[in-house]
Amino acid sequence: MKKLLTAMSGGVDSAVCCALLQQAGFEVGGGTMLLRPGGEAEAEDARSVCEQLGVPFHLFSWQDAFRSTVEDDFCRQYCAGRTPNPCVLCNKAMKFGRFLDEALALGCDGMATGHYARIEQSDGRYFLRIAADAAKDQTYMLYSLSQAQLSRSVFPLGDYTKARVREIAAELGLHLAAKHDSQDVCFIPDGDYCAYLVRRGVSLTPGRFRTMDGADLGPHRGAECYTIGQRRGLGLSAGERVYVLAKPWPDVTIGPNEALFSRRVTVENVNYIAVDRLDAPRRVRAKLRYTPRFAQALLIPSETGAELLFDEPQRAVTPGQSAVFYEDDYVLGGGIIAGAEKD
Repeated sequence: MKKLLTAMSGGVDSAVCCALLQQAGFEVGGGTMLLRPGGEAEAEDARSVCEQLGVPFHLFSWQDAFRSTVEDDFCRQYCAGRTPNPCVLCNKAMKFGRFLDEALALGCDGMATGHYARIEQSDGRYFLRIAADAAKDQTYMLYSLSQAQLSRSVFPLGDYTKARVREIAAELGLHLAAKHDSQDVCFIPDGDYCAYLVRRGVSLTPGRFRTMDGADLGPHRGAECYTIGQRRGLGLSAGERVYVLAKPWPDVTIGPNEALFSRRVTVENVNYIAVDRLDAPRRVRAKLRYTPRFAQALLIPSETGAELLFDEPQRAVTPGQSAVFYEDDYVLGGGIIAGAEKD
């Protein structure tokens, strides 16, 4: 690939990504997806970087598409009792979906992003590999990409540390070299998911807090407002630390921390990267949330997806989140957590 469109968020990673590609001799441009109100400042940061580098800049105003594709799904999943990860869907549908299509329509060979991950190719198959800076690795968020999407994507930061990326930005004189990383879901910057759902017109579902043996501890403010493993914000005086264990809609089951652990996890909507399909169990390292921590497990294919049988019980397994499977440093595949069998 010689001509690439860089997906630019207004942050330091995508800025350095674009600069590195330019230095490597690629014909590059920058593009920003305007996905929500208030995103204009990030778009302006991206535009200024492109001006400094002397590369063309494109702004794509896709707020309606983002709302109908990502935000609406987020609301549906919460109303179904799940805790979704909207970044995974956004990557597949928007960044490596609609943005990639736009890059190709502009005559580019593919796209680039500032993700910390590596793509390798062998015998016609594309593999997704953990970044050299394992603490910043983002393969967990990219497991749902297809072979076609990976074949048109470049991740220049995969072999760099975050510290080195900031150094490069400073060496280039980029004004956002010290800009803080974004940590929250972009369309809920304050982290208050329940308030966001109400603003979107969701009518919260009333129910009762119950103990593991069914005892009624009183009403809660809406089943949508709680997630597995939650301790804070329950509004209960139980005399001991209690956590959300399950959501037998519309009630919410609470109990002690030791009741949060599971060994067997069911996974649906599985996407494999390293293989076309899985016909027999395999030993894997798995992640059940966006964290550097792995856990050893047996991955067992099933008619509806797969099961993970962990060597050690895993805490607060949350339906709607992603389970990603690894072999050595490579992503075997991943899917959506459907449920877990409590120990």
